[in-house]
Amino acid sequence: MIIIGIAGGTGSGKSTVVRKIAEHIHGGQVSIIPQDSYYKKAPLGIPLEELRKMNYDHPDAFDWDLLEEHIAALRNGEAIEQPTYSVPICDRLPETIHVEPSDVIIVEGIMALYRKKLRDLMDLRVYVDADSDERLIRVIERDIVERGRTAQNVMERYRKVLKPMHKEFIEPTKEYADIIIPQGGSNTRAINILRVYIEKILRKQQTT
Repeated sequence: MIIIGIAGGTGSGKSTVVRKIAEHIHGGQVSIIPQDSYYKKAPLGIPLEELRKMNYDHPDAFDWDLLEEHIAALRNGEAIEQPTYSVPICDRLPETIHVEPSDVIIVEGIMALYRKKLRDLMDLRVYVDADSDERLIRVIERDIVERGRTAQNVMERYRKVLKPMHKEFIEPTKEYADIIIPQGGSNTRAINILRVYIEKILRKQQTT
């Protein structure tokens, strides 16, 4: 088993990198654990309009204890019940996803490399980098289509929340990365090198 952490700013192309790796790992089963699934439950009694104003790009928004517990369990060969989270209602759903241990576990999220305890469970740490203007364009496109926000709302949120949180909490985690992928998900050459490296580790584990 190899556990990989893939971090990077919102709109950097993390999901594309993860998908391309998962699609091309030969002979290996891949399980993807999105950090977004581990947002904390919404506090009781707070209206949805207020929940949507909360800062979800701060470390305090995540249930770190549960995420670390689940990754440790997978490393130990135990299955987990991964929570599910709904962005439209800003809360966890009652349904969970059953995840069995597999050859490759990918932990993907903006702060996947933020906590030392979580990093220490990883065999490989990756940071997906991208130009800030490119990230903003992707965030605008995603939030308008998937989340029903206006371009003005997205840009205001980017200026007040995403940009400062990125500089304070996300970008500094580059220093913990073993590999940095520039140009996000469009960097096919870097992704292929990473895939070959992962397969090499898996082959070595299978022969020992």
